[in-house]
Amino acid sequence: MLDNRRLRQLKLAGFAAQSALQKPRDPALEITGLTVHPLREPASGRRYTVLRLQTRGGITGYGECQAAPPAEVSRVREALQGLPASAFEVAEERLRKTGAPNLDGAVNMALLDIAGKAARAPVYQLLGGPTRHKARALAPLAGESDEALAASMQRAAEAGFRAFSVPVPPTTYRNQGQAWVLAVRRRLEALRKAAGENADFVLDGGAALTPGDASSAAAAVEKLHLLWFDEPCPLANLAAIRRISMETVTPVGLGRTIDAPWQIQDLLREDAIDVIRPSISRCGIARIRRMAVIAEVHYIAAAPYHDGGPVATAAALHLAASLPNFYIQQVPFPEAEEDRRMRAEIAGASLEAVREGFLALPTGAGLGITVSEKALEKYRGGEA
Repeated sequence: MLDNRRLRQLKLAGFAAQSALQKPRDPALEITGLTVHPLREPASGRRYTVLRLQTRGGITGYGECQAAPPAEVSRVREALQGLPASAFEVAEERLRKTGAPNLDGAVNMALLDIAGKAARAPVYQLLGGPTRHKARALAPLAGESDEALAASMQRAAEAGFRAFSVPVPPTTYRNQGQAWVLAVRRRLEALRKAAGENADFVLDGGAALTPGDASSAAAAVEKLHLLWFDEPCPLANLAAIRRISMETVTPVGLGRTIDAPWQIQDLLREDAIDVIRPSISRCGIARIRRMAVIAEVHYIAAAPYHDGGPVATAAALHLAASLPNFYIQQVPFPEAEEDRRMRAEIAGASLEAVREGFLALPTGAGLGITVSEKALEKYRGGEA
């Protein structure tokens, strides 16, 4: 039998649920429009798409994805028409049934942006944060040769970065042999010597190596104490990845092509991962949060992957502020001034400004940025 205290709790819970169901929804938050702006950076050619949601009350929310096929845009527009921007779970279910894998992450960002603006609070406050007041930043270096990578690192260091992602040397054959492994180690040793003691490094395998080459490279760089070895080989063979993780002390990071939380669970079950790396543009904020919760139980850190535009950077910072197990945030560092100027025009110069290795959290409502519609039109490029 239920005691009186428990009975009162159940009654109060029932009254609260009934009240919530009877509460009229705010028509001002109903979605009335969806537009996409495909963008292309002038020098690097990096492409990404900014998605814009409009509500009946005039609040605008922004998100970002890599691509927005016209057929998906049409289906998503129809699925969201008239839906309250605060109905996150309903929107997610509709998108799942609609089949819009390219847009669902951007829609999630835009819905949270609207909700934050309506509440006059940053998104990370809606998500229970902040758990921190700044986010550590990771710059991916650009270049094929060791000299080009050193120059790229120097520019990134001058811009405030203290952590760098380094690509492995190009591969010619499926099994590279000892000369290639030595080239990996020499590349990292030279960069570490140039950067000094305060710099940290990630080795990026780009999911292109064989398990044998990846294992040899991981063993060769153990003494360099990398943050992690990123995507050492394709995810197709979890057992091989597990061997790489177990045979060396070099941590392994994986997940930039993962879409669902259950895929993270598979990696954890195999004990094959030390850092999860889901893509912010691919998964959005809500889905990565679910992945991070699963990872946190296993004492695994989250370092979301990001190779898109500044709107996704803003979303990534709010995500970082809401995750107890956040590690570091990759942020694109364009080599060309015209590309950096484009990003600043779209979302403000302060957003991606790195100081002593860290990015400041946006403090405004929603995503905390003012997106320039004029800049979106100015830099429009390619098909949606």
